Amino acid sequence: MGLEFQNFPFPSSSLVPRENSAFINTRIDWKETPEAHVFKADLPGIKKEEVKVEIEDDRVLQIRGERSVEKEDKNDTWHRVERSSGKFLRRFKLPENAKIDQIKAGMENGVLTVTVPKEEVKKADAKKTVEISG
Repeated sequence: MGLEFQNFPFPSSSLVPRENSAFINTRIDWKETPEAHVFKADLPGIKKEEVKVEIEDDRVLQIRGERSVEKEDKNDTWHRVERSSGKFLRRFKLPENAKIDQIKAGMENGVLTVTVPKEEVKKADAKKTVEISG
């Protein structure tokens, strides 16, 4: 059997380009509370200065950054490389009720939290009389 099937069904790290591996592994949770949309991303080993949170046209939340490649010593022998490095980028279309001018972001213990407050939805009157024409 060839070496390409050695780690089947999971490809070895040598088959996944290093610059893409962080992008693949960046997972972001999105929950909605009565007050806000909350995004959480696990970004271990990344400093807040290496992460950008932006709002693009059409209410798109963009979270991007880069995990630096560890400097290699020519005398070192790597037996396994599982921690990813490279750039990551995630985009989320925000709903109409998002207050994009009041977004807050914070990073604590390697977890990025982005909070997007929501507009208060005005409930229509439960009963409305419709006038009949004619």
